[in-house]
Amino acid sequence: MTSAVDAVRSVELVEHAPTTRLALPDAAGRALAASGVVDAAPDPYTPGIWALRAGSKVGAVAVTVPGGGPPVTVRVTPKVPVARLFFLLGYSLDPKRSWRDGEVEVAEHRDLLPALAYAVERQVDQALRQGLLQGYRATEESALVVRGRIREAEQIRRRFGAMPPVEVAYDEFTTDIAENRILRAGVERLLRLPGVPRDVRRRLLHQRARLADVTAIVRGQPLPDWLPTRLNARYQHALHLARAVLDGVSAEHTPGGLRIDGFLFDMNKLFEDFVTVALREAFRTTGSGHTARLQDTHHLDEAAAIRMKPDLVLYEPAGGIPCAVVDAKYKAEKRGGYPDADLYQMLAYCTALRLREGHLVYAKGNAPHTAHEVRHAGIVIHQHALDLDQEPTGLLTAVEMLAQRLVNTPRV
Repeated sequence: MTSAVDAVRSVELVEHAPTTRLALPDAAGRALAASGVVDAAPDPYTPGIWALRAGSKVGAVAVTVPGGGPPVTVRVTPKVPVARLFFLLGYSLDPKRSWRDGEVEVAEHRDLLPALAYAVERQVDQALRQGLLQGYRATEESALVVRGRIREAEQIRRRFGAMPPVEVAYDEFTTDIAENRILRAGVERLLRLPGVPRDVRRRLLHQRARLADVTAIVRGQPLPDWLPTRLNARYQHALHLARAVLDGVSAEHTPGGLRIDGFLFDMNKLFEDFVTVALREAFRTTGSGHTARLQDTHHLDEAAAIRMKPDLVLYEPAGGIPCAVVDAKYKAEKRGGYPDADLYQMLAYCTALRLREGHLVYAKGNAPHTAHEVRHAGIVIHQHALDLDQEPTGLLTAVEMLAQRLVNTPRV
């Protein structure tokens, strides 16, 4: 279908949907092609028409057009409802807490970025209702009075032993701690993104004002580490969502002068994280004693030159022997089923790990569960399909049933 581009050059696509044909200036089409946000190619027969197709990245970005034209705004809608997407995200980040519908509110927002901004603002507001969290921060400085302990080595190196000032180190009880810095950075990142609703933006500005005395994190500076404790329990939902905004899932870069501002989720990674984390939690609750390792490194050859990293390897309770292997694949299916390359990859895993069965887990699509027995190898490769568009309880039950099956996987 061909449609004209509106005045703001807005492109609406659906993840993994068929190709959309749009009228675009060549400069805008080339910018989209170079961005990598979507697949873009000019129509070979119709000038000014571009074929666009979204992959597994969902969200909204504004792509600059070289030559000074207005940016092209691209919105990619996920196939799963936004509320389900937030359940996958929340459970992957913090499975020990009860992430269910309503735990992370998205209100009436159906688009990803407005829903994300709303959820972060609500969680930050809940975290700060009792005031800013305080903690001890290690501080080293030059002072006119002695506070804490004197840094003797620095005093001699910098001051040649003379004083004042005095080089001191002490622990300061302050609100300028890692947790508050991460919240402020997440709020500020969202305020820089286009597409945040006006009412949500207003509330985000209020949250930034509450965090005004906290040191801002400079772009490119690594985020501070934090550990979940009883003291920061009220912050943890907000921290997880803020880290999701900041940890490499936001698009803001300049490849060769091309600027992209926005926010994207990679559904491939989100699905992989959810499946492996949910399986690991399911194994823990079975009481079987099995151990699951995520992204576990193994080698295909005897010389250990060819490295493999299955998404999940399950080990027997005694002896640490692999007993099951899983790879999660969120991708579009071919008309005849799932890609053959996945089968070859799983065959390599089973061979190297000496397993009779391997398990590929896909998001539910055209093909139901199926199994392939490899000729002359005695290896069976299972392809499972998880229905993401169901209630969280049902989805986790499906994962638990899969976990029970994996525990009984035979070895070669």
